[in-house]
Amino acid sequence: MNDESVINKRTIIGVGLVSGGLDSLIACLLVQTQGIKVFGLNFTSPFCQYNKEDSQEKCNLDLIEKNLGIKIYYLPLGEDYLDVIQNPKYGYGKNINPCIDCRIYILKKAKEFMKKINADLIFTGEVLNQRPKSQHLKALKIVEKESGLEGKLLRPLSAHHLKPTLYEEQELVDRKKLLGIKGRSRKIQMRLAREHGLLDNYYACGGCLLTDKNFTNRLKDSFEYNKNLKMEDIAILRIGRHFRYKNTKIVVGRNEKENNSLLTLKKPNDLIIEAKDVPGPITILQGDFNNDSLEFASKLTLRYSDLNQLKGQVIYGKDYNKLTNNMTVEIENDENLKKFII
Repeated sequence: MNDESVINKRTIIGVGLVSGGLDSLIACLLVQTQGIKVFGLNFTSPFCQYNKEDSQEKCNLDLIEKNLGIKIYYLPLGEDYLDVIQNPKYGYGKNINPCIDCRIYILKKAKEFMKKINADLIFTGEVLNQRPKSQHLKALKIVEKESGLEGKLLRPLSAHHLKPTLYEEQELVDRKKLLGIKGRSRKIQMRLAREHGLLDNYYACGGCLLTDKNFTNRLKDSFEYNKNLKMEDIAILRIGRHFRYKNTKIVVGRNEKENNSLLTLKKPNDLIIEAKDVPGPITILQGDFNNDSLEFASKLTLRYSDLNQLKGQVIYGKDYNKLTNNMTVEIENDENLKKFII
């Protein structure tokens, strides 16, 4: 076969932002079935409720890799993302979720990644009008422009409601094979997933913790009291009971799994407390602490332990294997501790 157009034809490479949800799964399917080699890009974050290691989360990242044969790259959000949360140009969605600014941020990072692997196009699983803050038409245009991808961001699921991208105009992508979905229903996506044997049922993924009131209260508290907050400091906000006693942050484990996590997440200067000779929580003290805050944290520790008396002992120290200090205190009153809950 000597047709020059065939000889010179090369494989087109596309980068798809994949969240683990149904929409990004189908977006990858639509692009891949056009003969485009697809790579997935997932941004890992302590703000995501979805945990790839949690077998209870029936999300679709593994399906994208296994059933579609697509390699997924995982990139962590950087420290600069904390500034995005605190100072969003386009405001917040629910609680302190900087929806539009978040999309701009990750697309800028995706654009850099696209250049590194010499990809030809970039696409997402966004659906017009599916989310009120970040997926109405005006927001989609803002995201394109601010990320430097104006006319260059393919949204396969809603393409027929949007202007053709550069990729469609250059015929790298066949617009006729894209879709015109809008709104919150996922019936079309589910039908396609079943037709192609990708999954039988749709399980919603965890979502963003920045929309969760309890979590965002803890994050706001951390921003206020920790001026050098790092991404590595966020994970502990996801677990335990949290209290703010003056300048001291107190985290009390709720079960054995959280106790183990707290011991893993604690910093070298954090203080560890646990009830002596009684099953109960691991308690972590962060920030500035003194005898006053130590006593309050000890009372909390006994309150959530299995102690069946009004008074007991705790042991404490910075090394869990060397908790040599001890203190006798009374269990904290429930009404009083409520004043300090974050």
